[in-house]
Amino acid sequence: MIPAMPASAAPARQSAHAMLRFGRFAAMGTVAALILIAGVWASWGTAQHVMLTKGRERGTVDVARCGPDTCTGAFTPVSEGAQPRPRVEIAKSVAVAKGRTYTVVMKPGSDDAVRSGPAGVLYAWIPLGGALLLASVVVAGGLLRTRAAWVMALSGVALLTAAFVTV
Repeated sequence: MIPAMPASAAPARQSAHAMLRFGRFAAMGTVAALILIAGVWASWGTAQHVMLTKGRERGTVDVARCGPDTCTGAFTPVSEGAQPRPRVEIAKSVAVAKGRTYTVVMKPGSDDAVRSGPAGVLYAWIPLGGALLLASVVVAGGLLRTRAAWVMALSGVALLTAAFVTV
């Protein structure tokens, strides 16, 4: 302590430092949580159809034509109550190619198909893998929790790698 400084200034400075530290942890924790929530939200739009298949139309799509964003083909049903369709759309990805057949689940009330099986589940959760990687940087740098950040980063890399290998 500086001799000219009053004795009551030191606790006030410590209190301000503690408040700033708490504010940083609260802000970075909120940012990390929002990133993870956004990843789950983006993944759930597709994952719900792939993971909760009870009562949904399941079958295969024979891809006949591919455009810039989607591929189309005939739907052959496998589940009870599913109707064959001459033309359904499936999102074009690196793994979807003309002339191949894929197991799919139909989105209710549309002609959109989503890949099913392990490849479909992992492909649906790719946004969460990216969110885990991004949030790990926030957790390491903003919250100073390096072990938790490594766990998040390795989980994200594992998810993305598994999706790449299976798709």
